[in-house]
Amino acid sequence: MDKKANNDLPFLPPKDDIESVRILRKAIKANKALARLNGYCTTIPNENILLDTIILKEARASSEIENIITTQDKIYQAMLKNDDKYDAATKEVLNYREATWKGYNLILKDHILTTKSIVGIQESLEKNRAGIRKLPGTRFMNDTTGEVVYIPPDEERIIRDLLKNLEEYINIDNEIDPLVKLAIIHYQFESIHPFYDGNGRTGRIINVLYLVLKGLLKSPILYLSSYIIRNKDSYYRYLQNVRDENGWENWIMFMLTAIEMTSLETLETVSSIKNLMDETIDYCKEKLPKTTYTKELIELLFRQPYTKIDFLVKNEIAERRTASKYLNQLEEIGVLESKTFGKEKLFINKKLYEILKKEKNGR
Repeated sequence: MDKKANNDLPFLPPKDDIESVRILRKAIKANKALARLNGYCTTIPNENILLDTIILKEARASSEIENIITTQDKIYQAMLKNDDKYDAATKEVLNYREATWKGYNLILKDHILTTKSIVGIQESLEKNRAGIRKLPGTRFMNDTTGEVVYIPPDEERIIRDLLKNLEEYINIDNEIDPLVKLAIIHYQFESIHPFYDGNGRTGRIINVLYLVLKGLLKSPILYLSSYIIRNKDSYYRYLQNVRDENGWENWIMFMLTAIEMTSLETLETVSSIKNLMDETIDYCKEKLPKTTYTKELIELLFRQPYTKIDFLVKNEIAERRTASKYLNQLEEIGVLESKTFGKEKLFINKKLYEILKKEKNGR
């Protein structure tokens, strides 16, 4: 039997039981892990150190879910260049980073997540203004069998009504645990599938922005896509099971586990970065001339693993000749390692690079 567009997708909240004992117990664990991460991050005085590194890590992973593959080296090099001469996949990842920043700033400004904000996030991702779908034809296929497994709503009026309902559900305060709500919100957005492209990545940005909106994270640093990549088949299976059989419990449990595990993993990454930065500050105090060392200089080296002379100049650390001297001195004492790319000399914080490269399961 041919599937039809799901123009009867129910409004939120779900009518099914979405707070079973099993779910509530898992929600307690997920909330504790997230609170540990948030609490630790508030001890780091310069949040930009985490935002630039962790958001890029999440951007790369979230894009990889959509088979947009690039490398850390390409991303960091592209960030330091003023031109637009890098490959399409790297550009997509940098767009994801830009879209996350845009959404984060909107949350800080408006204290609400609206349909307009979501459209703006997707526009930053895709670099077009196609907006909400107006034409039918979108469908999800089984990669193995080619079978159509789901057709999202295909009438613009229905899509907009569903988004309005989703917006209300996101922003209203009720007695549902916020992390349980996150799972429901993510399911609904993915099922509405309101855009021609970029829905998955937009949905994952909404996840972390929702946590910021609800005060559960100070900054959008939860590296949630790493868990989804490692469990991609389960992610899509549980998502589809809600559509087919109202299988809310397994879906919510999956998302709560993702939050718990990635909170702990992100905490490990963040604490490693902070410890390395503290060690580097102490080491540079001892080894560098007093005229060279500043806390601002060392913190700048932790905004991203790659840096160059212009980066110091732009951030008003030093003028060009002095900036060159500083970076060469940091290389002499082993904090940085220089490499030449074309005509450009870049300096790499190798220890930070290794922390960011590390993935679970050897990835």
